[in-house]
Parts: sequence; structure tokens; C-alpha cells
Amino acid sequence: MGNDIDVSFDCAGFSKTVSTALNATRAGGKVCLIGMGCNEMTVPLTPAAAREVDVISIFRYKDTWSLCLEFLRTGKTDVKPLITHRFGFSQEELVEAFEVSARGGDAIKVMFNL
Repeated sequence: MGNDIDVSFDCAGFSKTVSTALNATRAGGKVCLIGMGCNEMTVPLTPAAAREVDVISIFRYKDTWSLCLEFLRTGKTDVKPLITHRFGFSQEELVEAFEVSARGGDAIKVMFNL
């Protein structure tokens, strides 16, 4: 990704995703925590602080679901491009799907066909 990411948004709220955002953001940049996946996490805060990365947060879930569902229903928001991988539900495919997801790369949303 290089070192020129000015602002990172973490929408999941887990140690791995927050760590990625902190490490990927340039010195003097900002990391915005949006997702609240867990109450406590271990992240590389000291290296980020040494690079003067600012950590800010937003917690705005109130009254957003109906608007999001309306955007999906009317097609105003196209989420299909976010689904980058699809897998069946066999044992082999489950393992492969989790490996693809864990590797990151171009995997955004990994889905299972049931």
C-alpha cells in the first residue's frame, strides 16, 4: 500500500483490522475507528504514537439501518462489487474460504453459497 495513506477507516473493530489501519497510515495521518467489534484489543499503539498517527472514533449506528436498507432496496448503493469471492459449503471449500480471507489481498467480502 505504500506510505501515503492519509486517513484509514476501520469498520470492523478487531485487533487485526485496527493494527492494519495503524500500520498502513502514514506518519501524521489519522485512523478513524468506526466498528466496535470487541471491548478490548491489543494493537501496536506505541509505534503509531511515535509516528504521530491520530486515532479518532465515530459511533453512529442510531437510526441508520432503515436508510441503509432503503439504499439497498432501491439500488442507490451497489454492494455486489464488494463480494469478491464465493465458495460452497463443503469442508474443503470452507477451509479455502477462510484461508483466502486471512491472506487479505483482494479479498473484501468472502461469501458462502448455502
